[in-house]
Amino acid sequence: MPFGTALLPGGGVRFRLWAPGVETVALLIDDGHALPMSPAGESWFELRVASAHAGSRYRFRLSDGLLVPDPASRFNPEGVHGPSEVLDPSAFDWTEDTWHGRPWEEAVIYELHVGSFSPTGNFDGVMARLDYLADLGITALEIMPVADFPGRRNWGYDGVLPFAPNASYGRPEDFKRLVAAAHERGLMVLLDVVYNHFGPEGNYLHAYAPTFFNPRHKTPWGAAINFDGDSNRTVRDFFIHNALYWLEEYCLDGLRLDAIHAICDDSVPDIIEELAAAVRQGPCRERQVHLILENDRNQARYLDRDATGRPRLATAQWNDDVHHVLHMLATGETDGYYADYAVDPARLLGRCLAEGFAFQGEVSPFRDGQRRGERSSHLPPSAFVNFLQTHDQVGNRAFGERLCHLAPPEVLEVVTAVLLLAPQSPLLFMGEEFAAKQPFLFFCDFGPELARAVTEGRRREFSRFARFADPATRESIPDPNAETTFAASVLDWNDIERSPHKETIECHRQLLSLRRQWIVPRLASMGNGAPNVTLLSKRALAVRWQLGDGSLLSLRVNLGKDVITTTPPDGTLIYATPNFDAASLAGGQLPPSTASWHLQAK
Repeated sequence: MPFGTALLPGGGVRFRLWAPGVETVALLIDDGHALPMSPAGESWFELRVASAHAGSRYRFRLSDGLLVPDPASRFNPEGVHGPSEVLDPSAFDWTEDTWHGRPWEEAVIYELHVGSFSPTGNFDGVMARLDYLADLGITALEIMPVADFPGRRNWGYDGVLPFAPNASYGRPEDFKRLVAAAHERGLMVLLDVVYNHFGPEGNYLHAYAPTFFNPRHKTPWGAAINFDGDSNRTVRDFFIHNALYWLEEYCLDGLRLDAIHAICDDSVPDIIEELAAAVRQGPCRERQVHLILENDRNQARYLDRDATGRPRLATAQWNDDVHHVLHMLATGETDGYYADYAVDPARLLGRCLAEGFAFQGEVSPFRDGQRRGERSSHLPPSAFVNFLQTHDQVGNRAFGERLCHLAPPEVLEVVTAVLLLAPQSPLLFMGEEFAAKQPFLFFCDFGPELARAVTEGRRREFSRFARFADPATRESIPDPNAETTFAASVLDWNDIERSPHKETIECHRQLLSLRRQWIVPRLASMGNGAPNVTLLSKRALAVRWQLGDGSLLSLRVNLGKDVITTTPPDGTLIYATPNFDAASLAGGQLPPSTASWHLQAK
C-alpha cells in the first residue's frame, strides 16, 4: 500500500503520511525523539527507520505539536487517540490453501456484532460459536464494522481508523484466526465497511489533510469525504486500498458497503464503480469474492450482470423493501417508512419476491413524493439479500425490539418460511434463530460532551412519533452511552436449551436443511426466474419461479385473517407451516397465517 507502514527487505520500516495541510511532520517512535520526515512529493511525507520493527509504536507530530495516529494504522492497541503499532502483514500462517470461497447462490448470511454476540465480546467469542452456526445451516458470517472506533463499545459505524481492527475485540491476528477457523468449517466471512463518513470522535484528518473532505457536499456528519473534488485521487485510493487490504490481508470473502446512498460523488466512474472494478480485477480473479451494497436509492445499475450472468460490479444488495412489507404485514405497524407498504402489501411483497425492489421508480409518499429506485425485474434473485431483521431494523427502534417481541409466533413462522426458502439470499440477525429475549439497542462510548449530545439527539429523533410526544416518555429511551444499555444487548446463549427458544432453532434448522436440499442446487443459471405472481387478497399471494434446472418453485402465503381458496400447486410439497391441516392442503385452502412451498421437478 502507498499508505501507512511497510517492513523493508533488509530490516527497518518505511513510514508514510499524506498531509497536504501542514508544512512539516515528525515521527515519534517508541516514545523516542522526534524524527523529521522528508517531503516525498504530492503532499506525502516519508521516513525510513532502520531500528524500527514489527511491534514498534509510533505517532506523527504535526507543525503545531498535535500528536496523531496513522490514518492507515493496522492496529492501535491503546485506542484511536493512542499510538499506532507496526505489524508484519505476512506473519500470520494461513494454512487454508484450498479455500477459494463459495458461490453466492449458496449464501445463507448471519449478521453479528462482535462485542454483543458473546459474553467475552471478542473475536474468540465468535470463534467459539462457529460449529453451532455451521450446524444451523449458515454459510456466511457478515460481521458488523470492526474498524477502530472511540471508546470500548460501539456498533462500528463511528470508525475513524478503517484499517485497524478495534483492540477491544482482540488483535489483528485474532481476527485472522477467526477467518481461518470459519473457512475450515466452510463458512464465508464478509465484513461491513463504512466509506460514507468518519465517526465524530478521533478523526484527526481535518488537522493535516483538510482536502480529504469536500465542503461542496453536505452530509449529516458534516462535509462529505472528497471523492470528486480537488485532490480526490489520494482519497479515492485510500478507500480502494482499504477494500483490497481487508480482502487480501485477512482473506475475507467479501465486503458489505454501508449506506452508499450517503456517499457524495459526481465523478464518472464513481467511487463504487471504481472500487468494484479494482476488486474484480484483483482478488476476484483468484477466488470467489462478493460485494454487497446497502443503497436506499435502489439503483439497480450497480447489480447488473454480464452475458454469462456474472456480476459486473456488486454481487447483491440488502433489500429493505422486502423487510418493510413483511414487517408491516407481521406487526401491523404503519408509521414512518412502513406507511409506503400499507396500502397494497400483497402486491408489493409479490413484486419484491418476483422482481427485487418494490420501488422501481415509483413515487414514495414517505419521501415527500420523490421517485425512488430503478427497474430491477431483469436481475436474478441472487442479486438481492432478503431479511426480517438487521442491526438497523432492530437497533434503530427506540427500545431495540426484535420481531419476536412484536409479532405473534404463528405469524413469525410464516414470514420465516418465506424468507428462508425464497430464491433470494436470506440473512438472519444474530439471535433471530432462537427468538432472543435480549433487545439490540443503540450503544456507544463517547467522551462526556459528545456523549451528552448523542443521548439528547437520540431522544429528540423520536419526538416526531406520537408515542414519544411526551418528554417523560422520551426520557425512558435507553441512554446509548450507558454501559447497561450495551449489557442489555449481549446475547444469552443459555436460552438455546430452553423452550420456546430451542423449538425456534429447530424450525430454522429444518428450513435451512430444506433450502440446502431442494433450492440451492437449482439456483445457478436461473436468470430472473420468469416469475409469476397471483394476488389472492390484499394480504395473500402465490408466486412461482422457474429455477436453473427448469423446475418450478411455488409459494402460497396468507398473512390475512380470512381463509383463501386457490388452486393447489403441482409438484412435491417441500414445507407447510404447522398450522396447515391435510384437508386444507389438498383442497387448495389457505387458512390465516399459513405458507406452503412446492417444487415441480422438470
